[in-house]
Amino acid sequence: MPKLQLHNRNMHYEDHGNGFPLLLGHSYLFDAEMWRPQIEALSKYYRVIVPDLWGHGNSEDLPEGHQTLTDLAQDYLALMDHLKITHFAVIGLSVGGMWGTELAAIAKERCTALVLMDTFVGREPEVTHQRYFAMMDAIEQAGTIPLPLLEQIVPLFFRRTPDPALTTALSQHLAALSAQNLRNSIVPLGRMIFGRPDRCNLLEQMNIPALVVTGEQDMPRPPQEGHLMAEKLNCNQTIVADAGHICTLEQPQRVNTLLLEFLAQTLPA
Repeated sequence: MPKLQLHNRNMHYEDHGNGFPLLLGHSYLFDAEMWRPQIEALSKYYRVIVPDLWGHGNSEDLPEGHQTLTDLAQDYLALMDHLKITHFAVIGLSVGGMWGTELAAIAKERCTALVLMDTFVGREPEVTHQRYFAMMDAIEQAGTIPLPLLEQIVPLFFRRTPDPALTTALSQHLAALSAQNLRNSIVPLGRMIFGRPDRCNLLEQMNIPALVVTGEQDMPRPPQEGHLMAEKLNCNQTIVADAGHICTLEQPQRVNTLLLEFLAQTLPA
């Protein structure tokens, strides 16, 4: 896997296919593997670039001084510069959509389309803000994700009747995270994500083709939030039936189809 050194850290990314470049941003607590079905489908027609978020996958710890989603967006713009890519589309899920919105705002002349999936760029509702920050405090103190927290966190990512293989894989992955990784990356990123400011105003200023996608059963980012963002972007919202937060893995064929249809209508041949 190729890597880019930024801030004395190695950012790992995947680079597949040829054609118009697509930059894919994955969910918090996942990595590029979350996009595997889409990489296979999209790379037949496009160049697909999928970085691992700091402290996730094969990327090293969150750089010191990173405090905002704009900091993340600047890093992915640096990746585009490194690859000598002038124009690109962004497809972001969860935190990938949050920093993707920031990137589209700071690179207006370069980002030609935006897909926001199972994400919300407004403020975190107060109830979940308090809940998630309490989780971060407990994880930081313990240096691990205790079993009672695992049992709360894992179901948030999937539909009400999830595929046991997906929940087991995520549970095992989260249980194996080191204290260093949790304290240096996972916890500070969580606070960055769930303490984010309201950035819905950025959507109102955008004049690019856009699409909002939401899993029908997404618990942390329900369809109502997606509807609000679609209104501000003046674009369509697609609801993915029988899917939760990680619709890319729960309904891969449906997601592949809707992305290919949108991109075919939007990007240069």
